[in-house]
Amino acid sequence: MQKKKDFSKAMPWISTIALFAFWELVVRLFAIPEYVLPTPSASIIMGWQFKAAIWMHAVHTLYTTLAGFAIAVVFGVVLGALVGSSKPIYTAANPLLVGFNSVPKVALVPVLVMWFGIGTTPAIITAFLISFFPIVVNVATGLATLEPELRDVLRSLGATRRDILVKVGFPRALPYFFASLKVSITLAFVGSVISETVASNLGVGYLMLSASSRFNMPLVFAGLLVIAAMGIAMYEIFNIIERRSTKWANRANPTN
Repeated sequence: MQKKKDFSKAMPWISTIALFAFWELVVRLFAIPEYVLPTPSASIIMGWQFKAAIWMHAVHTLYTTLAGFAIAVVFGVVLGALVGSSKPIYTAANPLLVGFNSVPKVALVPVLVMWFGIGTTPAIITAFLISFFPIVVNVATGLATLEPELRDVLRSLGATRRDILVKVGFPRALPYFFASLKVSITLAFVGSVISETVASNLGVGYLMLSASSRFNMPLVFAGLLVIAAMGIAMYEIFNIIERRSTKWANRANPTN
C-alpha cells in the first residue's frame, strides 16, 4: 500500500520527464530547426543563461497576476453571492455576465491602454477580467443548489435569510469556490501575459515578445516553462488549501 502511495506521488514527475524526453527525441529525430521548435534542454539552458532577466520579469508577472486575481476573488464572491441568493438578480445579471465573458479579453487590451496607458494597470485589469467569471458562476451555483427542504427546516428553527447564507450557504459552497479558484488562477496568468505582450515593457509576456522578435525561440519557450511552473505552483497551493478546508466534502479513498 505504501509503495502504491509513493508511486502515485511520483506520477506527476514521471509524466513530466516522459513528456520532456519525448519532446527532445522528436525534435532531434526529425531535425527540427531551433527557430521553429527548440528542445527542452536548449530552453532550460537558455533560461539559466538569462536567469536574472527571467526572474525580474517573472516576479512582475506574478505580481500583476495575483493582484488581478485578488480583485477577481473579492468581486466574484460578492457578485456570486448576490446572483446565487436572489432569483431576480440572477435573471437580470446572467445574460450580462455571459455576454461580457464572451468578449475576447485580448480585444479589450487596446481599450485599457487608451484609458490607463502602457504598464502594470492594463495587465492587472486583464487578469481580473479573464478570471472573475468562473468564481461568480461557481459561488452562485454553490449557493443556488442549497436544498429547499433544508432552507425550510432552518427557517422553521428561526434562522434568518442572512443566517442561512452565512452559516450554511457559504460553507456548502466552499468546494465550488475552491474549484473556481484553481481554474481562475491559471486564467489570470493568461490575462496578464496577454496584456504584457501588447502593452507593457515588463513581464514574461514582454520578454517572450522581445525574444521572438530576435528569433530566440529557446528563450521564448523558457518563458513558457516559467509561466507553466508558476501556474502549477499556484494551482497546487489552492489544492492544498482546499483539501484542508473541505475535508468534509471529500470521501475517503476506499483503496487507502
